[in-house]
Amino acid sequence: MSEAELIFVPAPGVGHIVSTIEFAKSLILRDNQILVTILVMKLPITPFIDAYTKSLTASQPNIRLINLPQVDLPSPELLAKSVESYICAVIESHKPHVQKIVSDIISSRSSSDSFPVAGIILDFFCVSMIDIGDELGLPSFIFLTSGLGFLSLMLYLPSRHEQIGTEFSFSDSEVLIPGFANPVPPRVLPEAVFNKHGGYAAYVKIAQRFKDAKGIIVNTFTELESHALESLRNGQNPKIYPVGPVLNLKGHPHPDMDHGQWDKTKKWLDEQPESSVVFLCFGSAGAFSISQVKEIALGLEQSGYRFLWSMRVPPVQDEVPKFKNPEEMLPEGFLQGIEGRGMICGWVPQVEVLAHKAIGGFVSHCGWNSILESFWYGVPIVTLPIYAEQQLNAFTMVKELGLAVELKLDYRANGDLAKAEEVERAVKCVMESDNEVRKKVKDVAGMARKAGMEGGSSSTSILELIKDFKKFV
Repeated sequence: MSEAELIFVPAPGVGHIVSTIEFAKSLILRDNQILVTILVMKLPITPFIDAYTKSLTASQPNIRLINLPQVDLPSPELLAKSVESYICAVIESHKPHVQKIVSDIISSRSSSDSFPVAGIILDFFCVSMIDIGDELGLPSFIFLTSGLGFLSLMLYLPSRHEQIGTEFSFSDSEVLIPGFANPVPPRVLPEAVFNKHGGYAAYVKIAQRFKDAKGIIVNTFTELESHALESLRNGQNPKIYPVGPVLNLKGHPHPDMDHGQWDKTKKWLDEQPESSVVFLCFGSAGAFSISQVKEIALGLEQSGYRFLWSMRVPPVQDEVPKFKNPEEMLPEGFLQGIEGRGMICGWVPQVEVLAHKAIGGFVSHCGWNSILESFWYGVPIVTLPIYAEQQLNAFTMVKELGLAVELKLDYRANGDLAKAEEVERAVKCVMESDNEVRKKVKDVAGMARKAGMEGGSSSTSILELIKDFKKFV
């Protein structure tokens, strides 16, 4: 019989839900007496999530998924003003449903000889649901799908807000944030903290609740971010549990997957020499303007290196033509000029590409999952962040840890341009066989794998977390 049940509430979005499921699996792997219930919020933009989550948990009898009822979504006007405010509003709409389900679970457990609920684990976007835990007598923990750099910012925001009370500005002087060894330039902070139309207020509101959690579970490992971990374990913050890297190494399906094209891409990769190809991929929302696409194309051509570029077609906007496929955005004659040396493709399974022996470098948007996947396979990164906390991740990797090659740290897709010569320089730098970053990333790959093994830092942290959960039973 299971000893304790844990209830997870991930934010809507494939990356958040997948990380939650993978973390739940790692808990059960170390203690099969734990039952995990995951409350899933579904959005119309991810219709395939239902089948996918079921496939991930099919062989896990200790994990059950409960789909939350559909809610009325906030207005598109709110989304246009602030993505963060929109997500928070979506989560607030789900609160009554979460309250009822958690309450029903507790009642059903207490009226039988079954195992008790030990706690509720909330995505950082869902921290307002700490109220539900408090009301029902459950300890609440936060599960952070990003790294300690982002956690450092969130723990710093409330005290800064008390002193200054207003959003950041690009012209502000560099910021001393506990957890960072270097002063942080404002331009590498998330877009939300500059947004006076709701983004800044949403972040502050989220950040103010971090102190109310019993602990913060972070998808990182001690060896990667040791300075930040030491700084944040100061007796004033909730207990921090580094449990990563939490990864789904099988990758996830995508509605845009062209299987025929992927077969052709794999065949091409198989024919390339080891560590000879630079891979470019910028996440599900990583579509660029025509002018930026042309600069990247020219830079790749001038670098002389082999490349595989996963391109997205940008959404239709006023005065922007609709492209049927990414190749229509490329400069005239480009494909002929790089024939045999480069490949352009649509959506590809990123994990499978990074695992391929032909890949020697990765030009990335610096999403935290992408960073961890790249490190797992020992592939060094070139930074081209686009949105969310990616600029801060890029700064952490380049300036704090020396584990990535800088293309841009403070790139904003709505106005900045990474020039062809910058692309060429960064690609040449990352692909040099004696590059210092390459050597360091190979070392980190070994550390990442050891962290999750028996006796490793993350494995030990997970066991400590399980022990702490059981104190609340």
